[in-house]
Amino acid sequence: MPEQRRTLCNRDCPDVCEIVATVEDGRVVRMQGAKDHPYTRGFLCHRTSRFLETQYARDRLTTPLVRRGGGLEPASWDEALGLVARELLRIRAESGPAAIFHYRSGGSLGLLKHLSDYFFERFGPVTIKRGDICSGAGDRAQMMDFGIEDANDLEDLDASRTIVLWGKNAVVSSPHLLPILRQKRDRGAEVILIDPVRHRTAALCDRVLQPRPGGDFALAMAVLRTMFARGWTVPDARDFCDHVDALEQLATSRTLAAWCAEADVPVEAAEHLARRFGPDKPAAILVGWGLGRRSHGGATIRALDALSAVSGNLDIPGGGASYYFKRRGAFDLSFIRGEAAAPRTVCEPLFGPELLAMNDPPIRAVWITAGNPVAMLPESETTVRALASRELVVVVDSFLTDTARLAHVVLPTTTLLEADDLLGAYGHHHIGVARPVVAPPEGVRSDLEIVQALAERVGLSDVLSGDARAWQQRLVDPMLGPHGVTLDELERAPRRSPVAPRVVFSGRRFATPSGKVNLLHEAPPAPAPAPALRPLWLMALSTERSQSSQWARPEAGPATVTVHPDSAAGVPDGGLARLESAHGSLVVRVAHDADQRRDVALMPKGGHLRDGRCPNALIAARTTDLGEGGALYDEPVRLLAPFAEPGNPA
Repeated sequence: MPEQRRTLCNRDCPDVCEIVATVEDGRVVRMQGAKDHPYTRGFLCHRTSRFLETQYARDRLTTPLVRRGGGLEPASWDEALGLVARELLRIRAESGPAAIFHYRSGGSLGLLKHLSDYFFERFGPVTIKRGDICSGAGDRAQMMDFGIEDANDLEDLDASRTIVLWGKNAVVSSPHLLPILRQKRDRGAEVILIDPVRHRTAALCDRVLQPRPGGDFALAMAVLRTMFARGWTVPDARDFCDHVDALEQLATSRTLAAWCAEADVPVEAAEHLARRFGPDKPAAILVGWGLGRRSHGGATIRALDALSAVSGNLDIPGGGASYYFKRRGAFDLSFIRGEAAAPRTVCEPLFGPELLAMNDPPIRAVWITAGNPVAMLPESETTVRALASRELVVVVDSFLTDTARLAHVVLPTTTLLEADDLLGAYGHHHIGVARPVVAPPEGVRSDLEIVQALAERVGLSDVLSGDARAWQQRLVDPMLGPHGVTLDELERAPRRSPVAPRVVFSGRRFATPSGKVNLLHEAPPAPAPAPALRPLWLMALSTERSQSSQWARPEAGPATVTVHPDSAAGVPDGGLARLESAHGSLVVRVAHDADQRRDVALMPKGGHLRDGRCPNALIAARTTDLGEGGALYDEPVRLLAPFAEPGNPA
């Protein structure tokens, strides 16, 4: 008889959907969204709704692999873990634990994944990563401004008269936000999209602005200048904000026309935004994560924080500058010290270059979990060289990704349908337990089981003792126990975190040293125009099919690059060309889209390097102004044509 079982999606997505899986004879045959979950609302995104293709893919790993004679061959768990344990102990003895690099990224957001951090901290502590390829600039910006990083409840949008999606493609990145936006718009809220890229989210917006790539800071300054000039800032801003005068001086240092020219938006658009944030408030900003992925991304997000604050929208229902929900805030991970304990760190966006440059001691062993750095980090070929020159590379994954293909040992792990874990979300305030709806295939182990088995072999079995539920209890009780929330309750159904505020800064209380908002008051360098030789800015974006490389299925043929017809270098719609940066080139298929700006080249992210579809092969390793994020959207490229179809000479 079919049976319905529930779990939570653990992939890197803000929505953390509740999944209703139909199971027959130990196999999932259908996946649906839970109708009674307040955000899932009965539907799943395209990526998750098709996950069974991944779950039961023929190339899924179900046995450890060990490199022998240049190739990866099946091995027993005992052989694979024995080899890893011996090599880690040897390298630690010869060079110290700093010679070992533990890299964990966000391919899964389960809280128990952090226990691999705990193991390597106790084994070493070893070298770990710092910064964040996706959100480093925004994280640091909001911490500087407010002292904490969190967001208002989505229900708080009920009070909004204006909702600004600033750099946010909700259709792709937050699909379960769409019903909420439609509902608020039907009730009279104006929804405004600000994004250099034209995408499907525009269809549910009342206004769409497409500023110059990197022009968002100038647009925010134009809005602020208008508000200061017209007296639309709150009169008591100085009571709860530092640097108000310096911010005003910055905003008024250029004319409104000059700021708008830099942003490449009409003056009328900036004036309209100023009115919506001023006399027509409340106005909420939902900040897209891509905004931070430029060299001055931190300054841009700080400008949005400042706009929200001095306009009086920060601390009221229907306002706020929402960038990130504090997904780990309900769980106790304080026993893991992280960077405070590590002997040194590797900047995530500079993974390849820093790994190659490290000495005294050099990095000799790398353990990788929940990530595929070859495809997901810039300078893919540099990352390949860095990993290929290590003595030991261990990858924990379910498939032979570009990174796993370089490993000496590959350890197969569970998927989201087999996970036994805790989850918070970075797109809402609900928390819950991911329960396995089916058992993993024979030969597959969870990340916790893997590090526990390794701990036994290196004399640390007591450090990680306890099953998944015991660890979940340890993470839940200290934070949620005082609020009367138990693990049993979370296992029955997800619920709103009791430690999350509904309006983050209600009462104008801030965790900064002064207790006030720390306003931005210095301008970053103006974004440089794309060079004449390479006039297009490459933007590798999430799609409905894939938001990351680790779970992306291989695809044949060239990746599609979308450009305005005037920027296609004469290549017809559907034709082949070579997309070239200063760091490499890829054969691509060109798609024309007259709704796009003439200075952008859009490419799906998540493509595999081995398939010739990886945009990070073209992107330099560079960091953002704050937080050591990846400045991924600052790569100029060009299309070269003609390029012949295979088998047809040009």
